[in-house]
Amino acid sequence: MRTSRLTTTAVAVAAISVLATACTGQSEAGATDDPKAKTTINFWHGWSSPAEVKAVKDNIARFEKAHPNITVNISGNINDDKLNQALRAGGSNGPDVVSSFTTANVGKFCSSGAFADLKPFIEKSKLDLEKTFPKVLLDYTQFEGVRCALPLLTDAYGLYYNKDAFKKAGITAPPKTMSELASIAKKLTVEKGDSYQQLGFMPNFHGYETVADHYLSSWDHTYFDEDGKSNIAKDPAFAEMFTYQKKLVDDLGGYAKLEKYRGTFGDEWGSKHPFHTGQVAMQLDGEWRLGMAEDAGVDFEIGVAPMPVADDEADSYGKGFLSGTIVGIAPASKKQNAAWELIKYMTSDTQAVVEFANGIRNVPSTFEALKSPDLKFDPRFKTFLDIAQHPKSSTPDGAVNGSTYQQTLQDFGYQYEKGAVKDLQAGLEKTAKQIDTDIAKAK
Repeated sequence: MRTSRLTTTAVAVAAISVLATACTGQSEAGATDDPKAKTTINFWHGWSSPAEVKAVKDNIARFEKAHPNITVNISGNINDDKLNQALRAGGSNGPDVVSSFTTANVGKFCSSGAFADLKPFIEKSKLDLEKTFPKVLLDYTQFEGVRCALPLLTDAYGLYYNKDAFKKAGITAPPKTMSELASIAKKLTVEKGDSYQQLGFMPNFHGYETVADHYLSSWDHTYFDEDGKSNIAKDPAFAEMFTYQKKLVDDLGGYAKLEKYRGTFGDEWGSKHPFHTGQVAMQLDGEWRLGMAEDAGVDFEIGVAPMPVADDEADSYGKGFLSGTIVGIAPASKKQNAAWELIKYMTSDTQAVVEFANGIRNVPSTFEALKSPDLKFDPRFKTFLDIAQHPKSSTPDGAVNGSTYQQTLQDFGYQYEKGAVKDLQAGLEKTAKQIDTDIAKAK
């Protein structure tokens, strides 16, 4: 199961940093094999739940039927730390095809040579990327002109809401602006002693998916200026987001009270997730939550909508945060042409993408798959298909040190929401300097 975007960042980035000196990034070094010869390649992925593991196996079985000369050995539950250890070690037992849920690390993967450059393979196959994949997905699978990954499946984030709780409170529609979200969150909050019977929305930055970059997708924002310097202290969207989030924390009972309540929540990936149990009435989350909530047997009707947007950006409603699974070739692989056959099949064959998306319960990653009649989803899932194709949906910029800058911004958020930082602008300026320093050191 995928982990929250920033929970493993420090470990992943530390592991990746070693690769800058360990890999050459020369993709054609191992591209001498005959992809039509009988061969065996190794595919490493991060999925771990039984249903998702089965979906991976089924996908590989379809590939092997279409390419009977290529056998694929599958290794699952591989996080970025394990992956990078294997990429450093190399050898015949290492991966040939690698995947990751951490799109934020693509800048590091590409610039360090951790993943091989795919340009020669793409050109040889005459794969038209712009006609195949949405622009945001193409953006987060390359860095500074180097394409070392392709999008496998997409994650789109929206707002889940308890329709029964809405009806009881006399609320007829989900919020479309951030001020409406705050108003409805307060209306849905039912206190019980020094805690809550029901919380309208968990705003704290540790509230599972309510991390800074997910919030920021509701504002038109730019992480870096034209010179590559951090823009967070200059772009007013950042101050607006942090001001909004802090006020919502205070209005719903304060940081300490909310954190105490958060301590009663079940695991993010288990049946006792607070949205499943009714402890929170609205939840910012990815498309996978719908299936998980249904599997958990919730006793209320689930509503799904895009996340609300900044009040002065109401015309952009329908957009959202995007990320997803990326896939690439291990630079030490001696079977890179066969590895490319698997990547090309998994990422660009419409039927393969559709059937894999059906099995994993993720959003498809190609234009053709997104409009395929063979998609077998709950009608509410269309919300996420629309978010994935919205022209203003966004994902964080790549950086040479991966997601370090996002973690730095998130760490500032932890301090600001609990009141440890009083001066927002000064805090953002200090954080921007730290981001610039870290990036300069990584180059």
